[in-house]
Amino acid sequence: MLKSLKVILDIQEIDMKMIQLMTLKRQRQREMDTINANKDNLQNQADKKGEQILNLKKDIRMAEGEHSEVLAKIKKLEAQQSTIKKVEEFNALTHEAAAADRERLAKEQRLSDLLDKLAGEEETLKTINEALTSTTENSKVIEQEIHESIARINEEGRVLKAERDALVDHADPEVFAVYERLLRNKKDRVVVPLENRCCSGCHILLTAQHENLVRKGERLVFCEHCSRIHFWQESKVLEEPGVVTKTRRRRAAVKS
Repeated sequence: MLKSLKVILDIQEIDMKMIQLMTLKRQRQREMDTINANKDNLQNQADKKGEQILNLKKDIRMAEGEHSEVLAKIKKLEAQQSTIKKVEEFNALTHEAAAADRERLAKEQRLSDLLDKLAGEEETLKTINEALTSTTENSKVIEQEIHESIARINEEGRVLKAERDALVDHADPEVFAVYERLLRNKKDRVVVPLENRCCSGCHILLTAQHENLVRKGERLVFCEHCSRIHFWQESKVLEEPGVVTKTRRRRAAVKS
């Protein structure tokens, strides 16, 4: 393996942990955003319903005023009727009073409808406010847990960043610059081993010549398909003492 890649691999391990932390942090923040969005939605519903109720109360006051005017008109007509002696004038006042009475009934019906609607809207507002209160109370524990989780993530991130900064000081600047450029593009591992002549990043089969270049470890070798940096990973199994001993014994047996 190219010597300069060893430090980069250590940096990459830290970067993978940091990416996981950032993913988890975004997930927790989305949970918080969802909670806040639900509360905001209920609050907006309550505000709109409150505005509708205010407008209804204004309409009711106007309807009550119009109803009072019609009642006053009817009372006036009735008073006039008692002083009229001519039949024609009396009949005319009677017709006018009947029309005023029909108007009264219409006004009363409209007023009744408005009052019924007001009662329904106030009941709806009560339900919304109860849901808002319940959501706010129930979410307190979850919000606290999310805040604590994000605080732990931030602290772990600070520790990892300090470790990373220390490693960067020992990294080859040119190789590190290449690594960071690839990392920004892929947001994933960009220094990967060859496995059975396949890139373990994109899993595409490569040539034997490419594998030989990676084995030599004399320079950076990039995957021709995904541009990741390749390195040769020696088998850890072959490095175990027990395996070496068995291999030597088998070779000795063959010679004898």
